[in-house]
Amino acid sequence: MTASLEDSIRSLHGIGDVKARAYQRLGVHALEDLLLHFPRTYENRGDIRLLNEAYAFPKAALLLTVATEPRATRLRGRLTLVKFRAFDESGTCEIVFYNQNYLVKTFSVGSCFRFYGHVEKKRNGYVMSSPQFEPWSETAALPDVYPIYPLCEGLTQKQLSKDVLSALAVLSHNGTPDPLPEEIRKRCRLCTLEYALRSIHMPDSFVALAAAKRRLIFDEFFYFALGLSLSAKQKSKNPAPPCPDTDVTPLLRSLPYSLTGAQQRTVDDIARDMKKDTAMSRIVVGDVGCGKTVCAAAAMYIAVKNGKQAALMVPTEILATQHYQDLCALFAPLGIRCELLTSSVSKSKKQKILDALASPDPEFRLPIVIGTQALLADRVTFAEPALVVTDEQHRFGVNQRALLSHKSQHAHVLVMSATPIPRSLALALYGDLDISRIDEMPKGRQRVDTFVVDESYRTRLNGFIRKQVESGGQVYVVCPAVESADTEDGDLSLGQVAEDGSIRQGPPLHTAVDFAKIMQDTFPDLRIAYLHGKMKTAQKDEVMEQFARGELDILVSTTVIEVGVNVPNASLMIVENAERFGLSQLHQLRGRVGRGTRKSYCILVSDSPSNSRAFERLQTMHDTYDGFVIAEKDLAMRGPGDFLRTQSDDAIRQSGGIQFRLADLCDDTGLLHTAFSEARALLDTADGLDAYPLLSSRVHRMFTPNADVLN
Repeated sequence: MTASLEDSIRSLHGIGDVKARAYQRLGVHALEDLLLHFPRTYENRGDIRLLNEAYAFPKAALLLTVATEPRATRLRGRLTLVKFRAFDESGTCEIVFYNQNYLVKTFSVGSCFRFYGHVEKKRNGYVMSSPQFEPWSETAALPDVYPIYPLCEGLTQKQLSKDVLSALAVLSHNGTPDPLPEEIRKRCRLCTLEYALRSIHMPDSFVALAAAKRRLIFDEFFYFALGLSLSAKQKSKNPAPPCPDTDVTPLLRSLPYSLTGAQQRTVDDIARDMKKDTAMSRIVVGDVGCGKTVCAAAAMYIAVKNGKQAALMVPTEILATQHYQDLCALFAPLGIRCELLTSSVSKSKKQKILDALASPDPEFRLPIVIGTQALLADRVTFAEPALVVTDEQHRFGVNQRALLSHKSQHAHVLVMSATPIPRSLALALYGDLDISRIDEMPKGRQRVDTFVVDESYRTRLNGFIRKQVESGGQVYVVCPAVESADTEDGDLSLGQVAEDGSIRQGPPLHTAVDFAKIMQDTFPDLRIAYLHGKMKTAQKDEVMEQFARGELDILVSTTVIEVGVNVPNASLMIVENAERFGLSQLHQLRGRVGRGTRKSYCILVSDSPSNSRAFERLQTMHDTYDGFVIAEKDLAMRGPGDFLRTQSDDAIRQSGGIQFRLADLCDDTGLLHTAFSEARALLDTADGLDAYPLLSSRVHRMFTPNADVLN
């Protein structure tokens, strides 16, 4: 029977139960999976060095001639050594292998081998321990590029390489149909899938490898774009009540300021969407303080003008209360009623709100409700739902947003994100949503002066804290952990990684609980409290309310304040162990101050060396105030995995974890945009994906199990 790429990995010679289970741990079940298990890196064995220069490199390839007969020596225990000497025109090297006695017969005097490994320079010459080796001759060309695969226990590079060769033999015999339409492949100047799979594993050259990677990276983005586009297309079919009256002039006239150009474009986007009888599905992405809330208020106003209802869901009672107060002040002069629905609302008041939400009588019906997760309760129903607004920065889960949307079936959906997201990442995270970017700050928004200092500035820093409080300001102090030997999920980055890959021991970690005690000892006359995510909700809300009311001078906190309420009196943000945070997270924290009329400051405390990468990152905060620029730098410096670690867990889930095998959201943005453009163009054709059954099958197989993407 002819072998097939769909055959089990067990069909390969030498793969029994043990190795099959090892492959399963790598996600390899069939031969096709093995071909999609790409190398993690490559060794350049074609760059031949001489001995007298090779020791300067971590690894090098050398052409050496065997000079002495190999000898096997038994040491204490079971350890044996095989040694011999080999040479090139620049010197002689001792070659050593451990516990491989059979190699005594491999190396004969006068034979030439290509060795690859680390060369040590010692007093008596050069030494290579356990190098890779291949017989060399001028007539038998050896490949220059060797793949190195991700492994797990039970598998070796030699085993995996051998099995990949077997799978490639099946590929050569059978070929593989290419799901990518030929016209797209040619238009984008991509190689065939078969060539790409062969060259990613056995590249003839780095040029061939680059062509293979380009094709396979495009495929990853293209399939992902199709999956998200299908989701968006499905959502676009969802009906929603059209809101033809989109004149927001009365609302805008009541504002004490004019909208920025970016805000006006966003309001226009929303109005255009809400005119339609299909559901709006839009995210508004912008910097802290850029004015997203007034855009959401415009959407609510449109819904109410058209006789419908709107809901805004936020994560905490104190934030819900703040939104309620702000929106009441905005809508009351226009004769629009708002109510607050949280778990602390009295039973009788709550029942009145529920009755008003569900009332069929337009005169009695409640047009706008602001609430927490209390909006998700079974008893909450809407009579004429038109708009659901949620705030992505507040880390509502997919299921929570879906539940609110389900309650308000056939409603327009608006999501707000207070994290400036790079364009490439926004496509990957929110490709199934229409995106409005607010990339301008309102006039008069003051800049928060930012400084990077080390521990030697502690005395001066304490004096600055005292000065801020005595002048009527308030101070945030942010620590990366809750208490000793404890950390909050998402608070820490991956640490400080040295160039050799080791983890450097950083400065002592300041914790919120312990540092609050230090602050109290330093300032015994000041009002100080701490706040962290492990406290009960009621406790957190009470502490935050005290700070907002001006009853606390210093609030020592973890990053839970990143989504805190507006405290105009807060004029100083201090971030301890600042090297532990991503740039985007630091920018979010910085946005907690400078929200009033006081001159405000952000002090980043770090003992990272001035020549370190961590210090370079922190200097970006001193030099740059544009959140989108900072996000781009953060993504480029840390990569998408670490960037997302400090963003919403929900955002990661929505994208299926951004689990690309080869694609890099930092380096491959050109292919990303090309792939999304081609995906949209294909779906806009008359038959769309149905015209390409193989491609359709591949995309649905990849995305249908992912409920977070298609549901």
